[in-house]
Amino acid sequence: MNLESHLRARREAGARLLVPYVTGGLGHDWTDVVRAVVDAGADAVEIGIPFSDPVMDGPTIQAASQRALDAGATPTSILADARTLDVGIPLAVMTYCNLVFHAGCVRFAEALRDAGIAGAILPDLPLGEIGEWADAADAADVETVMLAAPNTTDERLAAICARSRGFVYGVSLMGITGERASLADSATRIASRAKAATDLPVLLGVGISTPEQAAEASTVADGVVVGSALIARLLEGGGPAGAHELIASFRAALDASD
Repeated sequence: MNLESHLRARREAGARLLVPYVTGGLGHDWTDVVRAVVDAGADAVEIGIPFSDPVMDGPTIQAASQRALDAGATPTSILADARTLDVGIPLAVMTYCNLVFHAGCVRFAEALRDAGIAGAILPDLPLGEIGEWADAADAADVETVMLAAPNTTDERLAAICARSRGFVYGVSLMGITGERASLADSATRIASRAKAATDLPVLLGVGISTPEQAAEASTVADGVVVGSALIARLLEGGGPAGAHELIASFRAALDASD
């Protein structure tokens, strides 16, 4: 399923977009967590493929990644599990370029396609070095989502938006992922700038911690990515039921903000 066309259709239908992040391999029931957040109203799901040096991730997602790695999770095992998911919405992966280049760009992109993955987010792959991966991903019909940080210049933001596929991931604040007490002022600014630079869906992520923050973010962006808040619930033992409850609360807040 095409990520961009699905999100565009949801946006045109008036929906505020909601993309939860689930760490692949976090517990034997991680695919049930994916199904639970879909049932709770997710528009797409971002599946994290754990890496030992996750430079963008804060302590919560680092802990989840390490737990998954300790349990034996690998890119191959996660994609094999993902292949069993038939959830009716697009799936994307988030991982790091070391894993991609170790496998080989063509091989990795084709493995994503064969597992039913529609998009990929590689936060440590700079725009100027994306060519080999982007060519392989495009050939495999895997949409490469680009990230735009708050300090991105206008010129670079235009280039990021032009190269992005699926959606543009607006990074709400400088720093690593994690829960925050309030929505950063920088979130509003990067969302507004990205919306002015592209017609692609623009989603805000990093530090979107509560349903109220998600609703606030969606007044300037097309929606949100929710990661650390969900992973914290899973690390506490919430399981699929806890994931469903949390994401349903985000869905309700976004729907109420329409």
